[in-house]
Amino acid sequence: MGFILVYILIVFLVVEISAILMRATGLEHPIARFQVISLLTGTGFTTKESELILGHPVRRRIGIFLILFGAFSLAVMISCVSAIIAPDFHLYPLSLASGALVLVYLALRIPAVTKQLEKRMSGAFRQSFAIHELAIQEVLYLEKEDAFIDIPIDEASPAIGRKIRDLCDRLPDVNILLIKRGTIAIRDRRMETPLEAGDVLYVYGSMRQIKRSFSAELEAKKAMERDERQAVSPL
Repeated sequence: MGFILVYILIVFLVVEISAILMRATGLEHPIARFQVISLLTGTGFTTKESELILGHPVRRRIGIFLILFGAFSLAVMISCVSAIIAPDFHLYPLSLASGALVLVYLALRIPAVTKQLEKRMSGAFRQSFAIHELAIQEVLYLEKEDAFIDIPIDEASPAIGRKIRDLCDRLPDVNILLIKRGTIAIRDRRMETPLEAGDVLYVYGSMRQIKRSFSAELEAKKAMERDERQAVSPL
């Protein structure tokens, strides 16, 4: 029983330390902790939030460790029953490892250490990786309201037949990067191209201003995503 309790303590400390390290790279606390547990257990790793991990080199390394540690932990817990009946639990070295993790965890909980860690990890991350290796959030989300979003133009969209220049001319903080029309990406003529049903706009800028120009399209996108979730959800 002592072996089990000490190992559970080690797993708890690995989760908490990893969550702190994830937060140091810029993730919010609830997302960081959930994704750490998801990686460790191999469950609940949602597609949308997983992109925050997969698109970030430092978070990917933490994720690889958690996946491997989770697989190792499963093997340990499965063999734990046979360890209980063994005369030697190897409790002493395991307790030393647990104590070391406790010290690391307590050190990372100190506000000054956390702030310094965030500063060092963020600075090293920006200096060590090329821009194409960074997640979109790291590159483009410079202000609180910044957004990069795809906007599909459905058959009922009031934007059909209109040009992007007419839709966004008075909104300086909205940038249409390209129009995706089937397999074609329209870039150079995007501002003068009349929009058609089925087009997808890739838009970057202020989310508040994007909503002003494409409120109907965003509502249609939400409705489509809601219908898709209901279609795949179990009865």
